Amino acid sequence: MNEFHQIINEVKKAVNGKDRTVVMTLLALLAGGNILIEDIPGVGKTTMAVAFSKALGLRCCRVQFTPDTLPSDITGFSSFQKETGKTVFHPGAVFCNLFLADELNRTSSRTQSALLEAMEERGVTVDGRTYPLEPPFSVIATQNPVGASGTQLLPDSQTDRFMIRVSMGYPDAEAETDMLLNRVSSNPLDSVGNVVDAKGFLRMQEQVRGVYVDGDIAAYIVSLVRATREDVLISRGASPRATLALTDMSKAAAFASGRDYVTPKDVRNVFYNTLSHRIILSAEAASRSMSAGDALDAVLKRVKSPKV
Repeated sequence: MNEFHQIINEVKKAVNGKDRTVVMTLLALLAGGNILIEDIPGVGKTTMAVAFSKALGLRCCRVQFTPDTLPSDITGFSSFQKETGKTVFHPGAVFCNLFLADELNRTSSRTQSALLEAMEERGVTVDGRTYPLEPPFSVIATQNPVGASGTQLLPDSQTDRFMIRVSMGYPDAEAETDMLLNRVSSNPLDSVGNVVDAKGFLRMQEQVRGVYVDGDIAAYIVSLVRATREDVLISRGASPRATLALTDMSKAAAFASGRDYVTPKDVRNVFYNTLSHRIILSAEAASRSMSAGDALDAVLKRVKSPKV
């Protein structure tokens, strides 16, 4: 059993019945991306993030976002020390390997924007000085459904910086029963073992970056993304950043399958989770009660897949 499947098995000790969500999250982490988990409270979003930090040997910091959370709580702040006559930087919660932003859409836009530089540039700027974040670094953010008490819509510029969006959803009866029994005498998180350390995970990320993408596969990825910009069911298609994200996720999917090259199946496997939060449906799609998944399925069917 390779390290990828060992990590999945460890996380599944704490997360019952959500195999695809667990796999997609690990693929995004391997691709060096950020993950947005959108769901109602209490379905295991935080548990999954903590389980990954334990299995990957990463230093995890968690911030529960509230309306009064300040940007400096995230990035840190500088203070002048009278004794030494120097300005000292005090790192914020984002200085870790895996930053869990819990209920991100409950805080102010100003605090949300404090995460943008860290998510995109892997660094933060405080008082004109930029401080790099130690790799590996990823953000796992959770948000309650829009319309829930105390929430607001995340800006498009921020959601586009998340490599994927996943949803936990309610567990089925069997998974919920297993969850109950697993917690009768102990916390399942205590049983999650360490598979790799930070250096080992960086090595895995390096292997993902080395996965080969053929010219025909690259053209297929571009065709899929461009098709979202020309579809009558989609009023705003995916950005060029989505093209890069889809490529990186496809490479991670190939790595998980034990290959060093991407196939069309890899691309299709990660297509929905990578693009669903980057498109806006048209009025025609809304009148037909279609979801983002329906529109993306139509794109997949229309764009011809290359032969491997």
